[in-house]
Amino acid sequence: MAERRAPRAPPVAAGRTTSSSHKGCCWPSCHLKRAPSHKALGRFCAGMGKLQSKLKHSTYKYSRPDGIIEERTQTRACLEYSPAHMDSVSVVAALNSDLCVSGGKDKTVVAYNWKSGNVVKRFRGHEREITKIVCIPRSSRFFSASRDRTVTMWDLRGPSQPRQQFSGHAMVVTGLAVSPDSSQLCTGSRDNTLLLWDIGTGRCAERASISRNLVTHLCWVPHEPYVLQTSEDKTIRLWDSRGLQVAHIFPAKQHIQTYCEVSEDGHKCISCSSGFGGEGCEATLWDLRQTRNRICEYKGHFQTVASCVFLPRALASMPIIATSSHDCKVKIWNQDTGACLFTLSLDGSGPLTSLAVGDTVSLLCASFSRGIHLLRVEHSRGLELREVAAF
Repeated sequence: MAERRAPRAPPVAAGRTTSSSHKGCCWPSCHLKRAPSHKALGRFCAGMGKLQSKLKHSTYKYSRPDGIIEERTQTRACLEYSPAHMDSVSVVAALNSDLCVSGGKDKTVVAYNWKSGNVVKRFRGHEREITKIVCIPRSSRFFSASRDRTVTMWDLRGPSQPRQQFSGHAMVVTGLAVSPDSSQLCTGSRDNTLLLWDIGTGRCAERASISRNLVTHLCWVPHEPYVLQTSEDKTIRLWDSRGLQVAHIFPAKQHIQTYCEVSEDGHKCISCSSGFGGEGCEATLWDLRQTRNRICEYKGHFQTVASCVFLPRALASMPIIATSSHDCKVKIWNQDTGACLFTLSLDGSGPLTSLAVGDTVSLLCASFSRGIHLLRVEHSRGLELREVAAF
């Protein structure tokens, strides 16, 4: 669908800024001599239909590699697609280069075409909030975990009913990871337990439990039999799936580790932490090979960092990563030096809950208040990240 342009906003008095709300049309906050009537405004919004173009004004700080911090104001058009969910979104994952899968407080799992702005299919079956989603690579199948203590397998090409259900945890399921050969599923929970499942039979093959190991996230290491796990006990563990035994424990951090991600080559991993007021709130790069040492830290967020991802190498001349935080900001970092290359502030979004790579230039970011944001990496004025749509 072609993008429609928003009406040009009248000039604003010097020293004043404007912002657009999530709902309705975008009008500046200054006083107009002839304000449109509610009826006329309603007709205008209805005419825009499912896809609206809205001026978005936001201020962000840009931390350059040389340490200088600049504050810039951007005015961009942001498309508003039909919402994927009617409540807070907890998690988003990319199924392929066109489709994402998301879940949240409305207890539904949604497959969404983020390029056309259309809901492809809704899946219902969980009794409580969706907490995690993981997709089987090069497949139409994916898994969702929930506060109802179950994990469900869905198939986009099949009916909307669950294809398979995995029940075995005593508390909310907070970790999901699929093996590289797609034959096994590892799940983790706040009940301190990891379970290893045979996807074909739906049976639990292994169980492991460690006191106070409240799982926050799981990630399978590519090409290896290892599963990386973060925990509320501030520890990062590497599990060997052959017998489900702990193979390595990384040095404990000072704050809860909320999320982890492994690089495509399996050589490095990143974790991120909770925090407040800039204390904690960092991401950490680790070596997954023989030394397994800490390589770099990325500090600059002011609240809990909820998600971190490795970005495609084609995006920049140096390796880069991205983080999203409860402070409403998404940051891009130089992976090697720890320098913040760009900061995007998603004003009014509430805490950012999940981040996923959509394609070679796009990121998907789930939020508490404004659904899912489609972000695009650009190089028009150096490396930049901007919001292009929300759904």
